[in-house]
Amino acid sequence: MSTQERRSGEDRRGTTRYPIDIPAEFETSGDRETGAISDVSFEGCFVLSSGNVEDGTPVKIYLPLADGMKVLFTGVIVNHVVEIGFGVRFDSLSFEQREVLVNIVRESRQG
Repeated sequence: MSTQERRSGEDRRGTTRYPIDIPAEFETSGDRETGAISDVSFEGCFVLSSGNVEDGTPVKIYLPLADGMKVLFTGVIVNHVVEIGFGVRFDSLSFEQREVLVNIVRESRQG
């Protein structure tokens, strides 16, 4: 009997992922739920959440900034593990969104 690791398969991101632990909100069908981002890259992230989601579903992710504002990222759910979370592939990122991700990674490494 073999077990399949959640990060294996076709959708495994080929870019460097950075482990982080920040609260986030996500929205799939008009309902906003809470979760936490456990890793991130310029291509996507993994959201820890017990939410019931399906692969292929569009998703909005709201990441917090230090000033209380939130930055919106859009993407699609590429894999999920029930009661654990789901992987998101971001839609193309703007320069500003990339800068937000760089700053989040920097802050998580310092803190």
